Amino acid sequence: MNSTHQLKVSSEVGTLRKLLIHSPDRGLGKVVPSKAQDWLFEDIVHLDTMRREEYDYYVKILLYFLDPEKVKGKLKEIDADASRSFYKPGNPQYFNSDKVIDIQKLLTEILENETIKTKLIASICAVERCSFKIQHKLKEYDASELAKILISGSLPDKSMIFAPVPNFIFTRDIGIVINDYVLLNKPAKTARTRESLLTQYIFFYHSMFEVYRDNIIEIPDNEHHFLLTDDELKSDYLRSTLEGGDVMMVAPRHLLIGCSERTTLYAAQQVMKALFERNVVDTITIVKIPKKRDYMHIDTVFTQVKRNMWVLLGAIARQGDEAKKRDVLHFFAPKEDPDRLQIMQFNKGWENKPTEIENLEDLLTDISKNDLGCAEPVQFIYSGNNEFPFGAREQWTDSCNLLALKDGVVIGYDRNDKTLEAFRTAGFRTVRAKDLLDEFEAGISSPDTLTDTFIMLPSAELSRARGGSHCMSLPILRDDF
Repeated sequence: MNSTHQLKVSSEVGTLRKLLIHSPDRGLGKVVPSKAQDWLFEDIVHLDTMRREEYDYYVKILLYFLDPEKVKGKLKEIDADASRSFYKPGNPQYFNSDKVIDIQKLLTEILENETIKTKLIASICAVERCSFKIQHKLKEYDASELAKILISGSLPDKSMIFAPVPNFIFTRDIGIVINDYVLLNKPAKTARTRESLLTQYIFFYHSMFEVYRDNIIEIPDNEHHFLLTDDELKSDYLRSTLEGGDVMMVAPRHLLIGCSERTTLYAAQQVMKALFERNVVDTITIVKIPKKRDYMHIDTVFTQVKRNMWVLLGAIARQGDEAKKRDVLHFFAPKEDPDRLQIMQFNKGWENKPTEIENLEDLLTDISKNDLGCAEPVQFIYSGNNEFPFGAREQWTDSCNLLALKDGVVIGYDRNDKTLEAFRTAGFRTVRAKDLLDEFEAGISSPDTLTDTFIMLPSAELSRARGGSHCMSLPILRDDF
């Protein structure tokens, strides 16, 4: 098999070799305050700042680690270009990497096929309830421009024909690679339907995934979903929705699925059935977190830093449980406390009786020691250094949402000061993305030599979108340990 067509992820911290991203598109600049909540975007952002002064560094760091020939020795030339356009497909200076892949590039390539183009236009127009006239007009655009329109919702003349999909920068939510299988997710909100449809077409039609087509898993709806009432469709036990921020491939035979504001128990059960039947994994652990907007997915409350280290929110971990036990009112709370963290582990069969795990630290310790074979003590970094009120404040700006570029080297936001202090206390170097790129260019250090490093990404605008580097990545190839 051609190495450029490899697809396999068996951990959260194996050296990253290939991933899908989506650079901020023009639709992000079209979000208006009155519709921000409906479009699942927390705030309006300044698009140019987000692109040039923040996401730009994210792309450069990714390229230096995954495809260095695209940027090594060229950063001054790239930065001197007034257009600074190398980060978007369709622009003359686009880096065009086959390791750091913008999903817009893949969409453009499948739209070169007239049959696929016609099908996708019809599908999108049906979902967006467009007029026949608009559907006919869309066929006039070439593949590159049409891809921009279908993502951003706006035409080249800046007029809008349907809503933007600002959350498309969070590629983690649209799919997840589990060993050599692809799980296509089912967004909980209708505002993300177009993202899901575009992703479906890309994975089923792009040549990159051709040899894995039989390994693509789609989550089924309840077989009687069309008979359910509106109230029944809101039930965790009848509705089938799942987003990638709630799925973590933590070890070759162990998968975590979060049940959250966006992922239902019904969908988790469907995924368990599909994966156990195909013998993809041996163990699936369900982590049920409170259905709160500030948590949203499990990757907003914990992610892995290295084989024996995790970053997490203390309020839902063991320390949070112990605080509740000291509170007299806890003894009088309803048994089915909606804010209680619950962890159930299923082994080699979704129908088997699960094992209940008491707290998050016990689960993560077990993964590090028994699934990943760590002999070293397992360490925990707490959001905000577990100090009030910084734990909650910094979790809100994605202190727990980190992308591991390799074991012990992560990228996250620069604004979470107390969490960064905790990393430094644990022996990590914290370095600004710009300074690290300067070091790489000067030959002072290289991605290969880095250990125990937190790369700080500028984040004034990105953090307002309520998603961190883990959310902004869909790894499709990592090294095995």
